[in-house]
Amino acid sequence: MSYSFSGTIRYSEMDEHRSLSLYSLINYFQDCSNFHAEACKVGLDWTEANHRAWMLASWQILVDAYPTMGDPVEVSTWATGFRGFIGYRNYEMRDEKGRSIARANSEWVFMDTERNCPVKVPQIQADAYGIEADRKLRDNFGSRKIHVPENGKQREPFRIQEYHLDTNHHVNNGQYIRFAEAYLPAGMKVRRLRAEYKKQVLLGDLLYPTVAETDSGIVVVLAREGEDPCFIGELSERTE
Repeated sequence: MSYSFSGTIRYSEMDEHRSLSLYSLINYFQDCSNFHAEACKVGLDWTEANHRAWMLASWQILVDAYPTMGDPVEVSTWATGFRGFIGYRNYEMRDEKGRSIARANSEWVFMDTERNCPVKVPQIQADAYGIEADRKLRDNFGSRKIHVPENGKQREPFRIQEYHLDTNHHVNNGQYIRFAEAYLPAGMKVRRLRAEYKKQVLLGDLLYPTVAETDSGIVVVLAREGEDPCFIGELSERTE
């Protein structure tokens, strides 16, 4: 079954151009899936009691239009399938006329938080959410895997602070997008986002950014010194 909620764009959710920020859009999507979990009785209390958590593995997001302050919106989410320890989920934001203005495809990993390893999605989770495979979005979201160019330029490292963390005690998914946006050209409005979440990042970690410009957009890689990437993001002004 799907889950939807309605909202009104707030001043605190806007960017400097008076439209919903990309970070706030992601928060709408994440909040929607959290509300879905709570409504299905498999939310924070259930995952904490069972030492389990859903960890985001990837986003692919397309934005046709950003709403502005005071605009009413409806946000929806639904599960499109489960396989092993992976859950597949779609999202959509519609405006007051019912027009789709933003959509997302995502993959989530079901984790054992005590052993810090993936585990098979239990039937109670799959049954709670249901599967709406026929409703799977057909947009061309692009590949889940992001090619990392070799011509990236290293930027100044930065350290993770407490306000970057969520209830899982690691950096929240949306914060990575905020980190990546810091390296965009002035005035760039993101219409397509692809993001891969590779490793958990914790309080006090020092991240080293590498930024490359490609024909598709800006690719931002975040990694601890001498390690493989923790996060790879591609942000583009084009939806194709």
